[in-house]
Amino acid sequence: MSYVLVSPDMVAAAAEDLTTLGSTIGAANAAAATSTTEVLAAATDEVSARIAELFGAYGREYQAISAEAAAFHARFLQALNSGAGLTPSRKPPTCHRCKPSSRMCSIS
Repeated sequence: MSYVLVSPDMVAAAAEDLTTLGSTIGAANAAAATSTTEVLAAATDEVSARIAELFGAYGREYQAISAEAAAFHARFLQALNSGAGLTPSRKPPTCHRCKPSSRMCSIS
């Protein structure tokens, strides 16, 4: 059975890179929020108003999904940072081999 060993320094560096990436994406989403959620109608007719409303709804939906992705990103970074703090003296978890008929592995 093989194990994957990762240096805590590498994990910490990856977490730092992901923090920067998350900040950049968050800033881009914030900058685009107004222009994507408050779409102006192209004309004064009802069709233009409905289309603007539809695209605004898409923008609001995108912002909601982006907020969920940001929350996941934060939890992932928290897990990554806590994993970087593990000392090499700790025993890695034992992963039991998967059976060919099963797609699940158990870790103890």
